[in-house]
Order: sequence, then structure tokens, then C-alpha cells
Amino acid sequence: MITVSNVSVQFGKRVLFNDVNLKFTNGNCYGIIGANGAGKSTFLRTIYGDLDPTTGTITQGPGERLSVLSQDHFKWDAFTVMDTVMMGHSVLWDIMKQREVLYAKEDFTDEDGLKVSELEERFAELDGWNAESDAAMLLSGLGVKEDKHYVLVGDLSGKEKVRVMLAQALYGNPDNLLLDEPTNDLDMETVMWLEEYLANFEHTVLVVSHDRHFLDSVCTHTVDIDYGKINMFAGNYSFWYESSQLALRQQQNQKAKAEEKKKELEEFIRRFSANVSKSKQTTSRKKMLEKLNVEEIKPSSRKYPGIIFTPEREPGNQILEVSGLSKKTEDGVVLFSDVNFNVEKGDKIVFLSKDPRAMTAFFQIINDKMKADSGHFSWGVTITTAYLPVDNTEYFNTDLNLVDWLSQFGEGNEVYMKGFLGRMLFSGEEVLKKVNVLSGGEKMRCMIARMQLKSANCLILDTPTNHLDLESIQAFNNNLKTYKGNILFSSHDHEFIQTVANRVIELTPNGVIDKMMEYDDYITSDHIKEIRTRMYGEG
Repeated sequence: MITVSNVSVQFGKRVLFNDVNLKFTNGNCYGIIGANGAGKSTFLRTIYGDLDPTTGTITQGPGERLSVLSQDHFKWDAFTVMDTVMMGHSVLWDIMKQREVLYAKEDFTDEDGLKVSELEERFAELDGWNAESDAAMLLSGLGVKEDKHYVLVGDLSGKEKVRVMLAQALYGNPDNLLLDEPTNDLDMETVMWLEEYLANFEHTVLVVSHDRHFLDSVCTHTVDIDYGKINMFAGNYSFWYESSQLALRQQQNQKAKAEEKKKELEEFIRRFSANVSKSKQTTSRKKMLEKLNVEEIKPSSRKYPGIIFTPEREPGNQILEVSGLSKKTEDGVVLFSDVNFNVEKGDKIVFLSKDPRAMTAFFQIINDKMKADSGHFSWGVTITTAYLPVDNTEYFNTDLNLVDWLSQFGEGNEVYMKGFLGRMLFSGEEVLKKVNVLSGGEKMRCMIARMQLKSANCLILDTPTNHLDLESIQAFNNNLKTYKGNILFSSHDHEFIQTVANRVIELTPNGVIDKMMEYDDYITSDHIKEIRTRMYGEG
């Protein structure tokens, strides 16, 4: 349990939030959301003591242990993977080290014997005899193979380090667990494992994430940082988002009577309650909903970009034909081979692979940015494409301002270009900023504006949610669901894939798996799992 009392955080004259009074209790998972810069990570830092609040106090239950997902991936380079994970339980680790020192003594005294006896008792209470096996189970669940368990952390890849840091945070069943972007650099299988783990976690979890499906799967409550305040709501991210949109519509509809608003709210609550799959969510939400009234749900102050893709012409019957495409890396790794398929009208295809370089290479090939090793492709004569690459660095190696930069990619006067930039939340003097000083999220919004200028009837999107905040992801997702053209895309965002794609194509070293089905069905199908094992040459 974590209790936050009268907390405020202020930097100079800027107040991030003030007068925060919240209690985080056992058995619940709290998703912390807010616009970029609202103070999500800062709030976590105040809770685990890395930053002192300007006012107020933060306390835990007596004797409780707090665990935090480390953001320093170099701190543990000199330690083995196994030791790094077990150091996540500092009390147990300290006992283990003390035992080792005492047992190594040549002049073992009676006093040492008494100390060892005390340590052994505490060691057993903390389940120390299973310490290594518990750590190994966590590592394996997170996709770190056994042959890596005793190597130095410094010898791991960046993605492997992320998994070790996560295992360290989860290790030893902490009373209070703080996770800042825990799904970054995890593949879908590992994210699903973590969702299941946290759904069954019996203690207190606070998590910051841009992954909406993850928040929906694990969170019993949503903690919203907005208007300089922090408010808690029962339910997951989707419940919060839909309720805030409902509140906005009701606010805008001044003519609606209070009785009509209450009826609309009650219907909304019934619909959401019926769709809850997690028992923890159901219980906590019902308690909250019993007390809920119209005034308690308020519109968010968030600004959502106007992402609207409108095809200039309808695509014809021939979209894209791919025949025998193959590609290897420079060092001979087969990314995909013998890729054959046709894109049909209405197809919104998500491309998958265990090696993300495969999707990027494929998209670059069909956009004439890279040559295939073999095979060919052809676009239909009616097709116009707009491509969003995963790496947009080359587009911003210039000191042009935003208006001049965007003008390179379409026809129209300055006012016309400012309109597109305005949709992407660039206003006033911001449009005169140099593009080479933009943040990653700002660059992505510029690239999306560039795509909108094309009025294309086929969008090619390589991990389009990278660097975007939740508001931009939500707006992007909403438009693609109703987009009238074709979409070829890859993504790490489960919700994005599930709500947009109607077809799945997985690129493997031994051909493709091509299924006209929803993503959730694809990743849970035992039949598909067998095919994937065979196509990747495993087992």
C-alpha cells in the first residue's frame, strides 16, 4: 500500500501538480496517464524517493518492500544476469552475501555461529533456497534463454538488458511495484506473458505506459494527471478515454437535459461493465460506479491531433502483386524468402516477423528504397502510396522551418501548409521552428502531416506509433479504422493492430504465413503456432 498525502511538485514557477491525496492498495494495478510533460515519470520518481516532493509526504505500509524498474541499463554491466535479478530483492541479497562471508571464514567463532543461525532463519523465511530457480523462471518467462543466465549483463544486447531489468523489478514478489514503460523493446509474446503475470499479481502496481492494450489488460484503475491535478478513476484506459469523450460531448451539448445526460452515462457504464474480462477490474469498477455521477467525469484538457487521411481517388482492382521476393542482411541472415501474395481491395494488412528488420526491409523494397535479392513486385496503375519509415532521420537534416519543410512535399501556399501543421498541433510561432531541433514525437507528427498532403489510397506504415504520445496514437488509430484505402503496416501496439488489421502476413526465412483473420485470433491459435515453429525452423 502507498499513501500520498498533500503532495505537490513544482520546478521554479511551474507547478506540475499540487494537493495530491491518493491511496494505492493491494491487489490493484494503477495506470498513470497524462499528456507529455504532465509529470507521469516525475510522479513515480517522488514515490520511490528519487525526487523529493515540494510539499507533502509519501508512505508505504509497515515493513513493505518497494521495487522499481531500473532505467539505467549500464549500472549492472559488471554483474552476471542471475546476480542482477536477485539483487532486485536487496534484503535477501544482503543476507546471501553475509552468509557467504561468514562461511568463508577460516577462524569461525561461536559468535559467527549465532549470526549464521539468525541469517539462515531469515534466509529460509524469505524463500532463499529457491532464489536462483525463481530468478531463472522470471528470466525464461521474459524470453532470456538459459545460456544467458550466467553471462555478464554488459555482454547482452540492449533488448536483452531491458528484460533483465524487468525481471529484477518483478523478483521476490515486492509489496509495491513501479514500472515506467515496461513493454518497451518487448516482443508480443513477452508482453502477453507480462500481462498475465501482472493480472495475477496480488500486491500494488503503478505503471506508466503508451501501450493501450497493455493498460487495458492489467489496470484496475486509471490515474490521470491533468489540469495540474491527479485524479483516480476505476477502470482501465479505454474506460477513461471513452468516459472523457462522453463528458466532452455532453459539455458541448448544452441543450441536453440533466436526465438525458444521466441516462446516457448509465448506458455507457452498463456497456463497459459488460465487456470487462478481468475479475479485478470488474470488482473495483463496480465499487466506483455505484458512487459515480455525471459531474465526476470531466472532459480531458488533452489535445488530439487531427489525423485525417482522405484518398484522392478510389483504388482499382489491382493493388500490389508480390512474387518471389527474398532478402538477406549484409552478413547473410535471411530476413525473408520466396514471398508471394496479392493485396486485394479493402485489405488492411499487418506484417509480422520475429526479426523486425524483415518488415523494414520489405517496406523499403516496395518503396524503391532498397533492392530485393530476388523476385519482383508491381503496383496497380491507380495506386498512390504514402510511406512512413521507421527511421526518418534523413528528412530532418536541414535547418528549414516547419512551413518551408512541409512545402517541399506538396503544392499550396503558406496558409495551406500552416493548416496541415495546425492539425498536427503546431500553432503560432511553433511553425517557424527549425525542423532539426524537433523532438522525436514532433518529427513523427511532421511526417504524418507530410503523408496527409499526398491524399494517397495506400498507406505504408513502419511502426507508426514510435515516439507518439497516447493522444496522437489514439487519433491515428481512430482514423485508420475508417480509412477507405489500403494499409500495409507493422506495429508493436497490440490495440492498433487488433482494431485496424483484417489480414496478417508474417515474413519468415522460409516463406510467408498469410491469414485473413483478426490479430487476436492469429496470436492465440495453436494451429498458427505450429506453422510458425515450422517456418522459423524451430523444434
